[in-house]
Amino acid sequence: MTVGPPPLEGSSVGLLEQPFGGPDQAGTDNGAGAPARDGTSRGRLARFVLGRESDPAWVRPALLTLLTLTAVLYLWDLGASGWGNSFYSAAVQAGAKSWKAFFFGSSDSSNFITVDKPPASLWVMEISARIFGLNSWSILVPQALEGVATVGVVYLTVRRWFTAQAALLAGAVVALTPVAAIMFRFNNPDSLLALLLAGSMYALVRGLEKAQTRWLVLAGTLVGFGFITKMLQAFLIIPALVIVYLLAAPTGWWRRVWQVAVMGVATLVAGGWWVAAVTLTPAADRPYIGGSQNNSVLNLIFGYNGFGRLTGSESGSVVGGGGAGSAGQWGPTGLLRLFNASFGNMMSWLLPGALLMGAVLLVLTIRARRTDRERAALLLFGGALVGTGLVISLGQGIIHPYYAVALAAPLGGLVGIGTMGLWQRRSTWAGRIGLALALLATSIWGFVLLDRTPDWFPFLRFVVLVGGILGAAAILALPLLRPIPKLAVGLVAVLGLGSALVAPLFSTVATASVPHTGAIPTVTPTPAGGGGFGGGFGGGVRGRGGFPGFGRAGAGAGTGAARRFAGGFPGGSVPTGGFPGAGSGRRTTGGGLPGGGFRGGFGGGAARAGAAGGFGGGFLNSSSSSPALTKLLQADAANYTWVAATVNSNSAAGYQLASDDPVMAIGGFNGTDPAPSLSQFEKYVSEGKIHYFIAGGGAGGFGSGGTGDDATKITSWVESHFTARTVDGTTIYNLTDPAAAS
Repeated sequence: MTVGPPPLEGSSVGLLEQPFGGPDQAGTDNGAGAPARDGTSRGRLARFVLGRESDPAWVRPALLTLLTLTAVLYLWDLGASGWGNSFYSAAVQAGAKSWKAFFFGSSDSSNFITVDKPPASLWVMEISARIFGLNSWSILVPQALEGVATVGVVYLTVRRWFTAQAALLAGAVVALTPVAAIMFRFNNPDSLLALLLAGSMYALVRGLEKAQTRWLVLAGTLVGFGFITKMLQAFLIIPALVIVYLLAAPTGWWRRVWQVAVMGVATLVAGGWWVAAVTLTPAADRPYIGGSQNNSVLNLIFGYNGFGRLTGSESGSVVGGGGAGSAGQWGPTGLLRLFNASFGNMMSWLLPGALLMGAVLLVLTIRARRTDRERAALLLFGGALVGTGLVISLGQGIIHPYYAVALAAPLGGLVGIGTMGLWQRRSTWAGRIGLALALLATSIWGFVLLDRTPDWFPFLRFVVLVGGILGAAAILALPLLRPIPKLAVGLVAVLGLGSALVAPLFSTVATASVPHTGAIPTVTPTPAGGGGFGGGFGGGVRGRGGFPGFGRAGAGAGTGAARRFAGGFPGGSVPTGGFPGAGSGRRTTGGGLPGGGFRGGFGGGAARAGAAGGFGGGFLNSSSSSPALTKLLQADAANYTWVAATVNSNSAAGYQLASDDPVMAIGGFNGTDPAPSLSQFEKYVSEGKIHYFIAGGGAGGFGSGGTGDDATKITSWVESHFTARTVDGTTIYNLTDPAAAS
């Protein structure tokens, strides 16, 4: 057992100190009601509201406050983002209508092609849509709740072995990680993946306490469901889980090996049943597997969504990867990738300090016994953080900056454990120096990140730097503060935490204040060159009111439905996509349902209005359908399997969401999947299954979407056999009207 040295004599300051007997004793109750002082035992409801009998009175209110504020942050004005990522929203629409589309993850309810990911994250949204109806709130709220749950799970994981202060700090760091404020307010699969992986770490911690196999089965099951959420990315946490259990479980070696094998079997079963079902279903009885080049889910697993992400050899991708130090058009690779302009503002604000604290504590616990829980927790959170971070950093294929949300839970755990571990050792030079250096590194790095966008709250970087320097100096000087311990030590702690958390706090709130649409969202602020392909899709209007900005907006592209605001939190404008009848609202892009949701809030932001004339989308941004085009698509829709066909899924998504009828996505997400072939498309047309062909989905360069050989042939065939018609600026071809054929 590793027990930190006692705190400075007389230095207890309430919230910042708690009697601590080391991680082998703190927070290890088994969930049973702790005996109350009157001899009774608290029931489950009482424990939920009041917490453990052994906890100080402030602990449970503090946790509930953290969760409530997180829920407000992730839910406020959520409808302003409309359909969010229309690619997945269209699939939710399909799954809410067709159980077959639900199971396979189809892009349309007629089941032509699937999305390029497995469907677990869609299932959550589709169940919500079936209960509450299809609208932006029923689609986006599940992710927000997954974010609140992730914060809670991280708290519970740290609290098992450590103090409430460490657990609360860990949960707060997750909530205040800017990339979390995007992804838990967005409908990409990453939010569910982050929750499942956080849950797997909690299950492993429970398993480590008494070497219980059932908890390892749960850990493996959660990772397996992570696999049918985002495939091989879920497996990046497995090395940390396996190594920590083999090292620290309180049982014999061969039993540990056997238990890890059982965890592997659980992972295989939980992730493999869906793969087996899809593989065994005849191709004629299921949709084409989007993202694959041969209609095989195994090709998708090991190619486009698997090793191709590491090597850059991704068949069907619109851009190739790069060599060492480069990943083609997806940004530079290398060990420092998480700190560059694209990734840095996502989650690296606390990363230097977290790694430094983890390293110092590992050195301090190096001679502890094998089952030492403090070291095991450091290896678990630190191993998950470093392992996943290295893969993201070195992957030469498609690696988007928002993938970093998978690092939020490990980062939070490491910061909470590291900060309180060193704080409890502050009576030693090792503890004080480690904590001071971590704070100094965090402040300097925060200054660097803020200096990349100097016009965004220009004073903030100096507050962070000066506060960090003063806090580090005060930590080193703690032995001199004994004459006034409570006040002085408390101020030091507040100064240190405040200077470390203020920048990610501002960034997180600002990010949550801006609506996000498109395929690749990014945070606020985004430095020049850091927006990637996620910026600038949309346009939109700046909300009125709110906090005023300071100077011009930081360089770099904006994200989603609102322009970057210049150094402040935008005020509220009319949001969209609320529950029907929730208030007045403008129609969202792609035919969003009217509704209000919450007005204003932390800025709210302005919703992107549908273009007056409509336009085709690219493979990263959705199409927009004008009222006239939508009415045309809806006419006699019941007579057709697909009311229209267009190249790539995002182009199809906007028209499908607007018309509420299936639209065929030729070539899948990128427009490069060989589905359908020209002969298949001709057959569909001859059978009268497709009403219109909508041009513009895949023609053009990278920004407009990819175009595979089959999509190009189909487009050329339509153009040569049917007469074009323009509806509010959109070119369409009637594939069923003989008079339109040439």
